Amino acid sequence: LARCSYLLQQGLFVGDLAYFYGEGAPATVPFWKAVNPAPPDGYDYDWVNADVLLNRMTVEDGLLALPSGMTYRALVLPDYVNQVTLPVLRKIRDLVADGAIVVAPKPIHSPSLADYDHQAEFRSIVNEVWGAVDGMGDTEHDYGKGKVYWGKPVAEVLAAAKTPPDFEYSRPEPDSHLVWIHRHDGDTDIYFVANQKRRAEDLTASFRVEGREAELWHPDTGEIEPASYEIANGRTTVPLHFDPLGSVFVVFPKKASSPSRTVPRPVQKELETVSGSWQVSFPPDLGAPPEIKLDKLISWTDSSDEGVKYFSGTATYSKDIQVSGSWLRDGSKLLLDLGKVDDIAQVSVNGKALEEILWKPPYRIDVTSAVKPGANHIEIKVTNLWPNRVIGDQQPNAKQRYAWLDYRPYRADTPLLDSGLLGPVRILAVTTAPH
Repeated sequence: LARCSYLLQQGLFVGDLAYFYGEGAPATVPFWKAVNPAPPDGYDYDWVNADVLLNRMTVEDGLLALPSGMTYRALVLPDYVNQVTLPVLRKIRDLVADGAIVVAPKPIHSPSLADYDHQAEFRSIVNEVWGAVDGMGDTEHDYGKGKVYWGKPVAEVLAAAKTPPDFEYSRPEPDSHLVWIHRHDGDTDIYFVANQKRRAEDLTASFRVEGREAELWHPDTGEIEPASYEIANGRTTVPLHFDPLGSVFVVFPKKASSPSRTVPRPVQKELETVSGSWQVSFPPDLGAPPEIKLDKLISWTDSSDEGVKYFSGTATYSKDIQVSGSWLRDGSKLLLDLGKVDDIAQVSVNGKALEEILWKPPYRIDVTSAVKPGANHIEIKVTNLWPNRVIGDQQPNAKQRYAWLDYRPYRADTPLLDSGLLGPVRILAVTTAPH
């Protein structure tokens, strides 16, 4: 969160559209309803109010500009903003005359009684700026150096203004879905891109950036690595891999020495699935027995022991595994993959706790430097969430309460949450190979 917050405060937000939310009540962004016309895919936007429009917005080189340095390609008035005050109408006229692009319905009248005696001027400005635009047969009108549109898709308006999408991506599945935001800081472009699916995705993203190298900045680890890229037709294409619900910053920090670059990618091979039984120990005074043996990995909620079934807290799984010396000699990176975990895990190898806390899929950690050829003792501390213990305390046969709460949001019949190490636990070898 700290890394994301820091990067997302650098420079200025990049948005091609400024949406005006109007002067009516409630005077706020209409988050409760769909906006028409909607911002097209691949373009980002800001909302502005009348104060920004009247007092801060100007036109510079055909772009709407603010004193902060923010610029927009077009101003959009949604269909519900069909009334504007005379000062706002005058300002829209002046912006278009100076070269702005405005997408807006033809205003019907002013919502203010202060403009009652100026209806002739109001109608004159509307007819002058919008001309015959009606959103059906006539969808655009030139005025001064600028242009007014209504009834034409916003994507077509931006294409006519030679403004291609800021961000595009391939869709390996029909429902593949990424969200993104773009900031520009000096000569550096920063894109935050996040996978919205609970599955891994491999896709290609295209950025409206030219002539700059791409890097991947990982907010979860702080790792920065060079990315493969290809520059062509004013855009840079970058292949991206996302973990389930994963995210990454794609950063363009410096000029490219080549129009393309291929970075070797990791190749994963499964060496062994860890089978057999596990010893699981529980802390005292939380309802669970001191230790149990699991012949196979299951959710605690599937246990016949009610102390385990309703346990909330941290339990420790332990087991000895065998590591082949050949696994360590070929230069591969060894990963311990825990499979499914509910909800957080920390791994210890031969009595030494590894620093990384595993809190999201894939629950996978590098153990190359921690293991040795032969037998290795593995301990995995797994912590689940609180609801199961609260639900257990509500059971009719409960003899003791372990969760002391003023407010209990769960009932005895509330479904339990899967908990513990569910696996499968595997040992993986990772090497690199060219694309």
